[in-house]
Amino acid sequence: MRIIPLCQSVVQFVIVRVYMSINIQQHIGDSLKTAFGSVLNIDPNEIDPVVRRAQNPEIADFQANGAMGLGKKHGHDPKELAEKIVAVVDFGTFADKPEVAGPGFINIRINNETITTLVEEMDCENLGVEPDRDTHAVAIDLCGVNVAKQLHVGHLRSTIIGDSIARMYERVGRTVYRENHLGDWGLPIAMVLEQLLSSGTNLDTLELNDLNTAYKNAQLVAKDELRGEKAAKNLQSGPHRFIEIEEQNASALEAQAAAKTVLNALQQGDKKLLADWQKLIDCTMGSVYKSLDLLHVKVGAENNRGESFYRDRLSGVVESFVSSGLGEEDGGAIVVRFKDRERPVLIQKSDGGFLYATTDLAAIRFRTNELKADRVIYVVDARQRDHFKDIFDAARLISWNQTPDGTEAELVHVPFGSVLGDDNKPLKTRSGSNVTLDSLLHEAIERGTSEVIKRSKEPNSPTSKMSDEELKTIGRQIGIGAIKYADLSNDLVRDYVFDMNRMVAFEGNTGPYIQYACARISSLIRKGGEQAGAKLVIEEPQERILALKLLQYNNVLHDSIKYLEPHRLCTWLYELTDAFSAFYQSCPVLKLEDELTKQSRLRLANLTRRVIVDGLDMLGIEAPEQM
Repeated sequence: MRIIPLCQSVVQFVIVRVYMSINIQQHIGDSLKTAFGSVLNIDPNEIDPVVRRAQNPEIADFQANGAMGLGKKHGHDPKELAEKIVAVVDFGTFADKPEVAGPGFINIRINNETITTLVEEMDCENLGVEPDRDTHAVAIDLCGVNVAKQLHVGHLRSTIIGDSIARMYERVGRTVYRENHLGDWGLPIAMVLEQLLSSGTNLDTLELNDLNTAYKNAQLVAKDELRGEKAAKNLQSGPHRFIEIEEQNASALEAQAAAKTVLNALQQGDKKLLADWQKLIDCTMGSVYKSLDLLHVKVGAENNRGESFYRDRLSGVVESFVSSGLGEEDGGAIVVRFKDRERPVLIQKSDGGFLYATTDLAAIRFRTNELKADRVIYVVDARQRDHFKDIFDAARLISWNQTPDGTEAELVHVPFGSVLGDDNKPLKTRSGSNVTLDSLLHEAIERGTSEVIKRSKEPNSPTSKMSDEELKTIGRQIGIGAIKYADLSNDLVRDYVFDMNRMVAFEGNTGPYIQYACARISSLIRKGGEQAGAKLVIEEPQERILALKLLQYNNVLHDSIKYLEPHRLCTWLYELTDAFSAFYQSCPVLKLEDELTKQSRLRLANLTRRVIVDGLDMLGIEAPEQM
């Protein structure tokens, strides 16, 4: 007599393992494909049963609308076809017998036992997330700091989008290289260094403002004024204006020559100049790391691999293209041409100098060949779309899009839009200058902290007895989380309006709303006591809705990775939070006298909390225990 339940439990375990490795919606679709194929006598692989989540969860969990189109296509009444499908489809013990509704809709309801078993299986350390089967590394080009310049809003998007994608890949077991491609080499940096040295600046006490000033001065002094000469001729300016322009041109050419002398010395390995150059980088990155630390992203000194890293590889890039017949001489320069467009890629100037394209090609070669990455992702604003199309195609021509084991690497540009102000124009300060990232982060922290302090003054608030330091920590988590969620929850390629009031709101689709819900669940768990090992009982409609939402986690995560769209995870976390709120309102927990049901609901609540914390972590957002 004991053999039967033992066998059933083994079979059930095997079934769960199978179900947890697939999409529930896909399993329903596959079963319906087989049924449609049998009834219509056609290849099931050619059939789309059109499975969707049901709009009314009280009636069904999923709805299949395929009978509508297939019936008309194959000469069947849709409702009669749907009834035939219902008669033959085999969901096994997975779902209840489906029902036909309206003109041919098929309603499917997953049975409570299946849902309970799947949630039991999900409630483990890994939360039902399957590891990626691909063992290659992933390289993500993010942040993109320019030495001697402050971080601005564009760096915000590149950094947090790239870090979130990296976290998602790491969550499924992939090795990730976050590549901060510093703008730390070439004539612009040599110009700044020459400016600082000629002005007698003490590089040992260098501050970021000194660097910013030197950078702007170098740009102004070295700017070629030939356009000014042309304009003066058009306006028939007097002789004094031409003399002035000639002096400016002479000054510009002199500054450029001095900068080129510095650059040449750097390229030749002048130890003193290299030490001074390093001081510029240290000063810049010291400020950058403070901002990145506030932003709660995993980018540090170990991720820096800038233009200087590739400087000894650039001649090899050109030689490889020339020797393979892909690099052509054009007026003394070397270009790579494409069959499908007129514009070539310039990889070496006529004076022997290299370009951004040369460096980017060296970086692709390094990332696929030495880091062995089979997905190389560039999180760079949308304006660089054509540039990346060119260098990706050039890399494919020379087969640098392959890992050492012959795997074809996917080269991907993840473009993003601009952050706009209230006027729907790129975000600027009142003076018209670019908004620095540091000022933006501190404003968010101040707003988050202000909101936390205001709420802590309420007598029943869980934060009412916290110290100022504790409130500031939560305020920082909320403020930074608000900015990151607002950014990541948008379709990346679209521009969005920066609205601090909306971002820090505790209601609606915002980071603080999800963080607050998570803190409330933590409070519920603390008050409810131990629920480890409690038997799950999922019967009530809102329990089922919450459980089914939880079971989507693995697929949502893998889809977010596949399409490189963090907003998919954001949207789902918001939906999960809403599902928990509806569950909590409809299903009493702490006031229940039935201890079995109480413990079951506490366990379901705790699983929800763990999933939200895990999901927020992949967005780089912290989840305070109390708010």
